[in-house]
Amino acid sequence: MTNLKSRSKAPTVADVARAANVSKAQAARALGGYGAVSDEVQDRVNSAASQLGYRPNELARSMNTGRSNTIGVIVGDIENPHFGLALRGMADVARLAGFHLLLSNSDEKSLAEQEAVRVMLEKQVDGIIVAPSCSDQQKNSHLMQVLAEGRALKLFDRAVIGLDVEAICCEFTGVARQATQQLISVGHQQIAYVTSMELDRDYQESADFGLTPVAQRVGGMMQAFAEAELPFDPGLVQVNAQDEKQIARIVDALWQRPQPPSALIASDSVVAMWLLREITRRGLRIPQDVSFMMYDNFPWSEVVTPPLTVVAQPVYEMGREAARRLIAEIRGESPGPMPHFEAELMVRQSIAAPKLNNSI
Repeated sequence: MTNLKSRSKAPTVADVARAANVSKAQAARALGGYGAVSDEVQDRVNSAASQLGYRPNELARSMNTGRSNTIGVIVGDIENPHFGLALRGMADVARLAGFHLLLSNSDEKSLAEQEAVRVMLEKQVDGIIVAPSCSDQQKNSHLMQVLAEGRALKLFDRAVIGLDVEAICCEFTGVARQATQQLISVGHQQIAYVTSMELDRDYQESADFGLTPVAQRVGGMMQAFAEAELPFDPGLVQVNAQDEKQIARIVDALWQRPQPPSALIASDSVVAMWLLREITRRGLRIPQDVSFMMYDNFPWSEVVTPPLTVVAQPVYEMGREAARRLIAEIRGESPGPMPHFEAELMVRQSIAAPKLNNSI
């Protein structure tokens, strides 16, 4: 067993100061990036620190500079490739700007999100990017606390009613209308939209979804139905699709309807994979038995048989922009105008005319 006392101690500022033959105060200023030192002293301190393998105490540095060079990011589901791609964009921008990410997963639960914000504020992050789990301002006092403590805040993917904070979002109403029109044009009227968004009851009206992409998507569907002079059935909007058991329950309920859906729209790639598994388990074929469409475009959606029709969105670019704008605010710089992020319908081979009888 290794003797803990025999381990060499990590070099300190005092060690660097002695090696560089400068005062401890000069070494601290040079290493911490605050105060003024000559170029000669800076070079000697940098050289000594490198030779000794010195690592700065980030907590001490943050106390001196007021900055931790850390950004907190809270997303709904780390396993969702949508957020994974966005995080990659944030990380790429943050790294180049000298910032680190502190990541947390809310599981789309308000209490988990509140706890994550509390921890990040205690860790003295310089700012937070959050995909809020709820659009209701009354349930987002923790986000108001971020602003009250003077930290930068950006919302990602969703906005919060009444909260005057920039939200980096994609516009979906138009593309959702277009996607629904595509299905209606080949004869579909029973079109189900399945989302993991959590509600404590069945969906009834668009206000149920607040300021979210889901609200825009359902709103676009409703527009397409209205333009086609077709009735829109709220019962075909299915919520709480958060795991395989829930997906199985949803599919079972949909196919017990007098008129089962002839087309399915998945709100994201995770819901899509679970739906595809359940469809296959029930012996249904795409598009012969049911047409299929999903939001988000990932490589697997194009290589499966048949290739899936998708609504692609610039998730990576949105992640980059969220980090860029947050860092600009932290530095007191102007981020410039907000870009307009548009989604795009990519029609492939998963849509066909509906069967006359779509029961299992």
